[in-house]
Amino acid sequence: MKKQTQAVQTRFRRCDVYNAISMPLYHTVAYEFDTAESMPDAFCGRTDDPDYSRVLNPTVVYFEDKVRALTGAHDVIAFSSGMAAISNTLLALASAGKNVVTSRHLFGNSFSLLSSTLSRFGVEARLCDLTDPAAVEAAIDGDTCCLFLEIITNPQLEVADLSMLAESAHRKGVPLVADTTMIPFTEFSAHALGVDIEVVSSTKYISGGATSIGGLVIDYGTCEGFATRLRTEMLMTLGAYMTPHAAYMQTLGLETLDARYRIQSASALALARRLRTLPEVKKVNSIGLEDNPYYALSRRQFGQTAGAMFTIDLESREACFRFLNKLQLVRRATNLFDNKTLAIHPASTIFGPFTDEERRAMDIHETTVRLSVGIEDTDDIFDDIRQALCPAED
Repeated sequence: MKKQTQAVQTRFRRCDVYNAISMPLYHTVAYEFDTAESMPDAFCGRTDDPDYSRVLNPTVVYFEDKVRALTGAHDVIAFSSGMAAISNTLLALASAGKNVVTSRHLFGNSFSLLSSTLSRFGVEARLCDLTDPAAVEAAIDGDTCCLFLEIITNPQLEVADLSMLAESAHRKGVPLVADTTMIPFTEFSAHALGVDIEVVSSTKYISGGATSIGGLVIDYGTCEGFATRLRTEMLMTLGAYMTPHAAYMQTLGLETLDARYRIQSASALALARRLRTLPEVKKVNSIGLEDNPYYALSRRQFGQTAGAMFTIDLESREACFRFLNKLQLVRRATNLFDNKTLAIHPASTIFGPFTDEERRAMDIHETTVRLSVGIEDTDDIFDDIRQALCPAED
């Protein structure tokens, strides 16, 4: 089956008692067993019978099964947020004395997790330019537990060569972990490019218009013992499993993902091209534009689409704030890939807790506005952005 068909038609593991064709929402904590003898197998993971919804819930399992069918993964585990997916993955791989090779070009909370939180437990964040093969080779050593990156950085929109990174990592026996949130896994195969473990904020494209918070860890079975450790240790001891309600909403979101993404990605590219014609816009950064330095690599890795996020640069921070305050249709809000178009000033918000020096090192500029494009009519989005950019009348 094609992926869109799989997204709709994946079957339940067990028939519903009423033959419902949409997975019921199992808002329950515990499950009764027929006999005492049947309980140990469930509790010790020898069967797929649910025992307790903190670690196994039928509605969440169905969502995981759908993602597994769409990606061809060895295992998929749903978490309570994208950050939970990232932190549980890194905690499953790292230990005191180990290092994670990564980039300064990370989402603010991911950077803080690596540079601050994990460092307190003796895990080093080894920062290097992931677009430089020599720098990557030099950074990986015998204590490296993984190479971690975002496939398209947010908001810098840097794209690294995944095949090159996988070759460098695998040559030294290190897994490649990629945050693939920026391009849906229905659009490209991360595993075919050498990625061992994907982490995804399912809050974004998958949830179906910002209906729910969630995260996914997609394991391709190439990192020995990883999925077992994630399920038997991380889920048990850290308790960050996805809620049944979130899984129900995101299962529905998967069914319309392809249709929504095609509208959003096409609108984002059209807007990026049109905004270049406005004199108030000093720069448009979109990997879908043919003169973008990452255009060819992006097409080779991710196909014909370039995601639904891009940035514009205005003349100053003050100009960015004036622009944001004049928006009427576009919402001033965080999050990405909502059904509604969103705008934010990353330097003062997402990266606000960092110092000026840290922001400069991360290439976060005061003149940048990030736009996440929704499913509204492209002309209406453009008209709102254009009026918000117009100089104030005397």
